Amino acid sequence: MPFGDQNNHTKTAATKQTAPSPVIIKNVHPYLLHSGHLILPTFGVLAALGLMAALTLSLRTAAIVGLDPDKLWNAGLFTLLTAFALSRILLIATNLHNFLVYPILLLTVPSLTPTGILLTLLAALIYLRIRHLPLLDILDAWSPCAALIWAFLALGHFAEGSDAGLPTTLPWGIRIPPDRIHLHPVPLYAAIAAAILTLILLQQLRNRRQPGDTLFVALAAAGTLQFLLTFFRQPYPYTSSATYVLLDPIQWIALGMIVVAAVILLLPRKLVTHAV
Repeated sequence: MPFGDQNNHTKTAATKQTAPSPVIIKNVHPYLLHSGHLILPTFGVLAALGLMAALTLSLRTAAIVGLDPDKLWNAGLFTLLTAFALSRILLIATNLHNFLVYPILLLTVPSLTPTGILLTLLAALIYLRIRHLPLLDILDAWSPCAALIWAFLALGHFAEGSDAGLPTTLPWGIRIPPDRIHLHPVPLYAAIAAAILTLILLQQLRNRRQPGDTLFVALAAAGTLQFLLTFFRQPYPYTSSATYVLLDPIQWIALGMIVVAAVILLLPRKLVTHAV
């Protein structure tokens, strides 16, 4: 073998021996702290921060619409605690055997379902009725707060790598280990959209002409955004039903939000001024 070829062969062999193995870039951070049995999920921390930020913001929005900030704070806190309690009760009721075997593990699972949301809304309406609080004014004041919570929850989904998007070749695509495929960062899209919507709703709240105007904008905008974001998400896995084949469940909910917004716009506001 010529001397030059021998050197090339040696360099090639050395390169093969020292070449680094492929590294999977981790774009997700599901835990802020994970030490033994001590686990601090990123989603839970961001969700808690979002709820506290929304409650704090409600003090400002209450003043804008002429409500007592303390009453709005109490109503918001009651609604959040009710949502938490009802979601856990429904989770235990539907998974009683698993709860008896793994109670702590089951309670750490996110459990806010459409049924839980509906029951929470019913409980909130009853609370507002008992307290004689104006429904549309309350919902107007809560609209920017809800958008802010959406932003924090979306960041939580982004951190833990849930709400996966479709494959993309765009440079800001993310990888969710162990896959190496770049995906649309749908939660990040949602977080940016929700943050912008929060600012828009705050400005609209200051300039509203009648109760319900801000709620209308919030429902119409959030429904439209969720409907459009679904085109970047991975399809709903349970497509046996013709309903889910036609549209994703989130898109049906988004359309429902838009319909409710249209009803609020068309109905005389006096009919729903107070909780009924």
